[in-house]
Amino acid sequence: MAPAFFSSSLSTIFLVSAALPMVSAHDHDSSHIEDGMAISTEPIDTTLWIHIFIQMAAWGVIFPVGMVLGIVKSRWHVPLQVLGTALSILGYALGHMHGGREFRDNNVHSKFASPISFMLFAQVLIGIYLKLHIERGVFGKIRRVVKFAHGIIGKALPVFAWTQMLFGGITALGFCQGEHVSQCAAHFIMGSAFIAYGILLTILLLVGQIWLQRTGRSQEFFDSAVITAWGVVNTFTEHRWGTTWVENDWQHTTMGVIWWCAGLVGIWLSRDRDGRPKRNVIPGFIILITGWAFGGHPQHVHISAEVHKAYGYTLMAVGATRIVEISFVLRDHPALSEDGREINSFQYIPIFLLFASGFMFMGATEEQMALIENSGMDHIAYILILFSLASLLFLFTLMLIHLYDPGLSHQDPRYWSPWTSVGWQCSDSHANEFELEGLMSDDEDDNPAKHTQDDDESLNSTLGKNSNGHAH
Repeated sequence: MAPAFFSSSLSTIFLVSAALPMVSAHDHDSSHIEDGMAISTEPIDTTLWIHIFIQMAAWGVIFPVGMVLGIVKSRWHVPLQVLGTALSILGYALGHMHGGREFRDNNVHSKFASPISFMLFAQVLIGIYLKLHIERGVFGKIRRVVKFAHGIIGKALPVFAWTQMLFGGITALGFCQGEHVSQCAAHFIMGSAFIAYGILLTILLLVGQIWLQRTGRSQEFFDSAVITAWGVVNTFTEHRWGTTWVENDWQHTTMGVIWWCAGLVGIWLSRDRDGRPKRNVIPGFIILITGWAFGGHPQHVHISAEVHKAYGYTLMAVGATRIVEISFVLRDHPALSEDGREINSFQYIPIFLLFASGFMFMGATEEQMALIENSGMDHIAYILILFSLASLLFLFTLMLIHLYDPGLSHQDPRYWSPWTSVGWQCSDSHANEFELEGLMSDDEDDNPAKHTQDDDESLNSTLGKNSNGHAH
């Protein structure tokens, strides 16, 4: 597909934004950048496009897959992370060697480079330290802490990488400058939140239902709590209090109000009169009413009005299908089966629509709408592109979960937790729980006396294979 096509659609943001999260604006002469502009008028050259696709492979595919392989203690975890690191270094070099388009040195992509570079550097050093198996003296005492830090950083990196990828796309196109900063931030934060919500719901649907039951809370308690907190923030940040109310201030602020008001109702209804967890449709209703409100936002550009309308319908469909799922598919039960493994195909609909609504909202900023308007592309084609991107990310999420739990059939879901990586070890009579602390392929027993070569071989399991006491 020609680069010219990507330059006229949101696809550019997600391709260009895949540039190495460590890379800052290259040190070329920026004299070609006109006053008041963030980028020069030159096109993106071939070197930078190669850099983009390499970083898509490293940060968008290899590192997330390697993270999951670390959780399941696959022997392929370390080789894959080494490959990803090597590709990211190559991409870093290409990012400083390209010609063509120039960027301001103080761009947000450059400023965010330091923390994510430090995180990757620390992760590599920690990984090397853990592979050395230094378990005596002070190093042995801090090993558990280091392993915990390795896991935390490994799980945080995808979030930081996603943020830096968005910054990369914004910087490459010269967007979100001056008066556009606020609405641009609102679109990308809210859109990313919808996608994150979709990812969490996918995880809980496929491998987390029993864990959710063990918390003694219904799904709607957590949903309503987050909605309430977000509503409070929106109530006091969408309008600068003490100034004149302008444009969409009223809608944005009252939307925050309905979130925390209805969110409190959802929290209350998340337990029945006997204190037991109870499903309710309040979060679905809030999402539905939010879609209706966003779809009615006044827009100055025709294509923007059409995209916002489609986004509103999509979000309303999320809320409506979520209500149908809880009320008629699950009939207020936590899941279709006691073990949480049975899934109705309808349950995927609200999740996929969350992915789609997230991409649509991120793709509806003022500058992107102006870009699409001038490109000659109509709103139908643009919306189809956004749904395509949502489909790919949804597919990748499903693949990663399958990688974590192959076939969604081997492992006992009773011991799954979103905060710690959990493995399963079966005996003839029952399953025993043990923790996989951090994203390691060889997290041995902390007691050096018990550590043997056989332990390493058993823990470094092949992909999709659990440590089972039975022969299969």
